[in-house]
Amino acid sequence: MPGRVIGVSIDTNGNQALRMAMQTREQHIRREKATSNICTAQALLANMAAFYAVYHGEEGLKTIARRTHHMTAILAAGLTKAGYELAHNSFFDTITVNTGDNTDKLVQKALASDINLRQLEGQIGISFDETTTIEDINVLFSVFEVKESVETLSTEIADNEFAAIPENCRRTSRYLTHPVFNTHHSETQMMRYLKQLENKDFSLTHGMIPLGSCTMKLNAAAEMIPVTWPEFGSIHPFAPLDQAAGYTALADDLKKKLCEITGYDEFSLQPNSGASGEYAGLIAIQRYHESRGEGHRNVCLIPSSAHGTNPATASMVSMKVVVVKCDDNGNIDTDDLAAKIEKHRDNLSSIMITYPSTHGVYEEHVKEVCEMVHEAGGQVYLDGANMNAQVGLTNPGFIGSDVSHLNLHKTFCIPHGGGGPGMGPIGVKSHLAPFLPGHIENGIEGEDYAVSAADLGSASILPISWAYIAMMGETGLTDATKVAILNANYVMERLLPHYPVLYRGTNGRVAHECIIDIRPLKEETGISEEDIAKRLMDYGFHAPTMSFPVAGTLMVEPTESEDLEELDRFCEAMIAIREEMTQVKDGVWPLDNNPLVNAPHTQVDLSKEEWDRPYSRKLGCFPSSHQRTWKYWPTVNRVDNVYGDRNLICSCPSIENYED
Repeated sequence: MPGRVIGVSIDTNGNQALRMAMQTREQHIRREKATSNICTAQALLANMAAFYAVYHGEEGLKTIARRTHHMTAILAAGLTKAGYELAHNSFFDTITVNTGDNTDKLVQKALASDINLRQLEGQIGISFDETTTIEDINVLFSVFEVKESVETLSTEIADNEFAAIPENCRRTSRYLTHPVFNTHHSETQMMRYLKQLENKDFSLTHGMIPLGSCTMKLNAAAEMIPVTWPEFGSIHPFAPLDQAAGYTALADDLKKKLCEITGYDEFSLQPNSGASGEYAGLIAIQRYHESRGEGHRNVCLIPSSAHGTNPATASMVSMKVVVVKCDDNGNIDTDDLAAKIEKHRDNLSSIMITYPSTHGVYEEHVKEVCEMVHEAGGQVYLDGANMNAQVGLTNPGFIGSDVSHLNLHKTFCIPHGGGGPGMGPIGVKSHLAPFLPGHIENGIEGEDYAVSAADLGSASILPISWAYIAMMGETGLTDATKVAILNANYVMERLLPHYPVLYRGTNGRVAHECIIDIRPLKEETGISEEDIAKRLMDYGFHAPTMSFPVAGTLMVEPTESEDLEELDRFCEAMIAIREEMTQVKDGVWPLDNNPLVNAPHTQVDLSKEEWDRPYSRKLGCFPSSHQRTWKYWPTVNRVDNVYGDRNLICSCPSIENYED
């Protein structure tokens, strides 16, 4: 099951609205029941594929497919006439040629012509796509000493164009019939459609995104530009290593930098997301225990403050999840931990902790926790989701952890946009290094236990994190951590007179995020955390993380990217919302008709001829002076959550759903 499934819902005005439903991970799972850690880290790539289909449509894709197959058929015919045997006579865009003892010679001859062929045992694999040209075929004909002309073969093939595609594999039904795939077929149309979609999104270009546990920091242009260079973006993930010397050097240097930052001894860059990194880390722990004849160790301790994916990952590797309590200050309850360790000592595999905890505090006894687990023969997995509060000040290796994943799309500036692509490389202490994931193609750590399709995972985005670390340097990275902590504590102190803060450390401080407890205010005023979250949209902010890790709360993480002016703007919005809650409590506005429960306000509300609400249109739509000069408008009003949960998208809705 994917991490998120989209439901078709309606808003308060009856207009269609899409919402995420059945979210199987993060804040929407019960730790002891979680079974899926699947992340949407590759959603951006899925969107790119969708836009490709939108631009080309049914006829465009069919034209591309026919051309690609036609080119492949020309190559197959030429090779057959030259005396080569195909391993399979049915094909679409890929053929395998039986080349026997000539395989090495042909591969080297192709390399001399700047063509990579897939070398198999006594065979060569060749794939074409829409970028293949007639010149490419002529070069291959030269390599294989084919004498036929491309033009002659093309004419011959045209009489029975799909001979190599079995009839029962030829599609006759329509596809991509939805209007979105049949509208935007010029570059101008496509540009406007993309911009229209972009305008629906709230991003850091609009304002702060204070999502706790997400670290929505700036992705600077200087870090992003190299991704567009063909030297990084156009190389095949299975290209020969001697053709990827630059990538290899960058990856090796990035791993060294990450080892220095984290205190680990080795890194693997293969996992494509934090969830994938967790999976790879627990697999490494399992293999370590098995290598010591202790494969029976299958109990994973998970504090109630741990990150949401942890229990799901443990379940996916067939571990038994045992939840450890936290105390009133948000720290791991060491007495409960000791009891759980003693109960499961013989079968204890590991503990998964987050530091700072997802409660937003530095665990004061974290080193003691690691020592307790090690003494019982277990391993420590420290979730790197909150690494933004560690860099330069402490590190997992110093704390006593054995393995961690890092969210490069959090701490190290790879964008979250569209759901990724993310990166969750794992760092390990030396005793776990032999158990890092390998890959059958160019695997650095052997051939087995791959967790991604390629050994370097989403390699094309690694330059972003490398550039961030290189430009920031040791001092810059440490300063960034300090500012992130300072910003969180500034927000906490400004909001403390108005909102209860759920957890604080011994010195009254938080780490890089703080949890605002809305539960007592809801009892007092009737206004919920969702009402506040929606109202923040009217003030020009993305909502904080809602009801995670504690139901009925808001978790705020400002990151180091925000300056004092933006922090004050956010705090002033939250204080103004608190005053609005008081207005509801005092009866100035009824509980069922006020700016909070009606939020967010849209242009539909602004343009209505009638206004039947007990507050002004100006207060609803423009609650602060900042929105009067430049405002982000939500495209729908409050969404009906239950309706969306019951109406999931399994395919494109029929055209009737889009009719007025």
